Amino acid sequence: MTLACLPLSAGAESAERPSASPETRPAPERPASLRDTLEDLQGAKPASMDVRTARQWVDTMEPRLAGFIADGDRRRTLLLRLYQEAGLAGLAPELVLAVVEVESAFRADAVSSAGAVGLMQIMPFWIHELGLPADDLEDPWRNLRYGCTILAHYLAMEQGDLTRALARYNGSLGETWYPERVMSAWQSRWHVPRSASDVTVR
Repeated sequence: MTLACLPLSAGAESAERPSASPETRPAPERPASLRDTLEDLQGAKPASMDVRTARQWVDTMEPRLAGFIADGDRRRTLLLRLYQEAGLAGLAPELVLAVVEVESAFRADAVSSAGAVGLMQIMPFWIHELGLPADDLEDPWRNLRYGCTILAHYLAMEQGDLTRALARYNGSLGETWYPERVMSAWQSRWHVPRSASDVTVR
């Protein structure tokens, strides 16, 4: 499966994953270029964006997020930041929303039985791997930065194959249950129709 306009990547763990135990599951592969890319992004200014388009997107997504986050101001703040972080990593923000739903149900304080933390369920080893010891994975904005960056790298590694990229993110390469869950969430709740030329599925 390839979605041409939906770049993605990461090393997250889902609290409900039915695969191998954390003790026996190998750590996901880390691309050699990932460290430099994330370090570059730490000091990057938010990508310039069409404010009108961003506001329209937030207005569209806010009612859909109400079932997870009751506070309207918090919903809008999260959506705008997610939109910015997804854009910085070259990802479709709707797909990032689907990953966050599956990983943590939008709970910034979520911690899985395997120790994955936050909105995008980032494993703590990523801090060591990426050389950013001061980072707090419980900070939702930093968590989004890690998750979006890593997910984009996995999509690049897999040359646009979204199923394999999502499986790498989850640490279940070779299985399809996790990509299927993410795509189901995306299609049922977060999908925004685009022209046929924008999205290619094969």
